[in-house]
Amino acid sequence: MAERGNGMALDIAEQPECYARLLSAAPTDAIAQVAARVAERAPRHVVFTARGTSDHAALYAAYLTEIRLGIPAGLASPSAVTLYGARPDLRDALVVGVSQSGGSSDLVQVLAAARGSGALTLAVTNNPQSPLAGAAELHIDVAAGHERAVAATKTYTAELLALLMLVEGVRAGNGRLPEAERAALSELPDLAAAVLADGTAVQLAPRYRFAARVLTTGRGYAYPTARETALKLMETSYLAGLAFSGADLLHGPLAMTDPDVPVLAVVGEGPGGASMREVVARLGERRADVVTVGASDVDGAALRIGTPAVDERYAPLLDILPLQRLALALALARGEDPDAPRGLSKVTVTR
Repeated sequence: MAERGNGMALDIAEQPECYARLLSAAPTDAIAQVAARVAERAPRHVVFTARGTSDHAALYAAYLTEIRLGIPAGLASPSAVTLYGARPDLRDALVVGVSQSGGSSDLVQVLAAARGSGALTLAVTNNPQSPLAGAAELHIDVAAGHERAVAATKTYTAELLALLMLVEGVRAGNGRLPEAERAALSELPDLAAAVLADGTAVQLAPRYRFAARVLTTGRGYAYPTARETALKLMETSYLAGLAFSGADLLHGPLAMTDPDVPVLAVVGEGPGGASMREVVARLGERRADVVTVGASDVDGAALRIGTPAVDERYAPLLDILPLQRLALALALARGEDPDAPRGLSKVTVTR
C-alpha cells in the first residue's frame, strides 16, 4: 500500500520538471500559435470560466490580461448559462475555459454558448482529448502529465505558466515571447527546485496542527496564491481556510484576527507586495500570528517563508510551492491522507 501523501509529494516535486517541459520548444511554439491567433482577433474583452483550483489560475490570468494587455477581463458565472439559460452576447470577446481535466460539463456549456454567440474560444487543460478541449476553437495543453493526488498541485502551476506565456505572447503581437522574457522564464525550473529544497514551510506544520481556521491574504498577482493556499488547506486538512485580498481584509475581516488565528500573508516585491506591508503592520497591531511568504522580512510578521525576489508576475509560480508543501505536511500531522481527501474525486462534474 502506498504511503499516505506520497502521491501529492511526488506531484509537488515534479513542478520544476513541468516548468522546463512547458518552456521547451514544442509547447512554447504551440502556445505562440494560439497567442498569435488571439492577437490577430484583437478581442475587446476577455472572459475566463473555471472551477476550484483552476479558478485561481484564471484569476491570475485576469490580472495579467488587464495589467499587461489593457483589456478588461473577468470571471464568468457558469450558472448564468447552465441554470438560467442566459446567452450573453460575447461578440468581440475571448472566452477562456481553464480546467485540469476538461471534464466539467458546465464549463463546456459556457464555451459552446460563447462560441455560438461569436466569441473566440480557448480551452486550457491537461487533457487535449477532453470535452472542454473539443468544445473550444483553440486549445493549450499545459503538459503537466498524470497527477497522482486528488489535490491539484502541478496542474495548477502549469496552468499559471501556460497562461503567462499566452498573455505575454499576445502582448508581443506575433505570439512569440520577447528574448528577455524567455531568458527570465528559463530560470524558473532552477528557482522552483531551490524553493522546494527549503524545509521552512514543512517545519511550520506543528504550529498549525490544532488550528481550527487559518486566514490567507495577498494583493494583485499574489491574491490567487492566497486563495489557492486556503483551498489546499481546506481540502487536505479540513480546516476552515479564509482567503481575502489585503484590501478587503482591512474592510471588516481584520476584526476577527487575534493571536489564535494563524495568518499566511503573501508579500511580493512589486506594487501588490508594497501595499501588503501596511496590511501586515495592521495585523501586527492585532497581535495576529502572521507568517509572510516572500523575499523580504516585513514588520509585524512573526516568521517568513523565503522565496526568490523575482518579477511580480512570476512570483505566483514560486510562492505557492512552499505553501503546497505546508498543506501536505499539515495534513499528515493531523492524521489525514492528502492524496485522497474525503468526499472528493479527481474529476468534479458540475452543471
